[in-house]
Amino acid sequence: MSGETTSFLYPFIEGDEHDAPTLLADLARSAGAKWDQSSRLQAETLALLEGQLGEVGATMARCFEAGGQLFAFGNGGSATDADDVAQLFTRPPWGEALAARSLVTDHAVLSALSNDVGFDVVFSRQLEAHGRPGDIALGLSTSGNSENLLMAFRQAARGGLCTVGLSGYDGGRMAECEELAHVLVVRSDSVHRIQETQAALAHALWAAVQAEYRPSEGAA
Repeated sequence: MSGETTSFLYPFIEGDEHDAPTLLADLARSAGAKWDQSSRLQAETLALLEGQLGEVGATMARCFEAGGQLFAFGNGGSATDADDVAQLFTRPPWGEALAARSLVTDHAVLSALSNDVGFDVVFSRQLEAHGRPGDIALGLSTSGNSENLLMAFRQAARGGLCTVGLSGYDGGRMAECEELAHVLVVRSDSVHRIQETQAALAHALWAAVQAEYRPSEGAA
């Protein structure tokens, strides 16, 4: 593995350190520091967004009560997070299983849209085809600037879906998107810490939905 790919994570590995015990101690300290940073950011973000999480959770619960489903999507590492979100709602550790799907799992659809139309529409076209008024579009991005997410939120808003975005940094373009009703921002400039904290936010949001969900209310 080249120094270019590891130096920004563990710069001492690419240095002149040859003493194994010292190197292992450095690795342990680095891992501990990253854990502390992540835990601190998660606690601070959850505390800062507590009220917003409750509001969004209640809104999503009403959508589920009325028969809506959740569509989760994102790029790269956020794509795997979208898969996790969908699985958390459909196969929860406790509580009610709720309808959800990830828009990143169908390789045929993703590759067809990317090749035939363009990658910018890989999520918006799926929402256009499958989304219904009262459904939920939840997109994850560390930067908040992904064009295909912004297009998806615009399509979702046109279709009457509830729109929820998870972003990092200062929210990016997602924070300025008029079609995005709810934006949960992890205020950090570290992609790794943002994704870790977004995972915690997704679980907190799911828990808020479970706390608010009343299957007998709003049912058709």
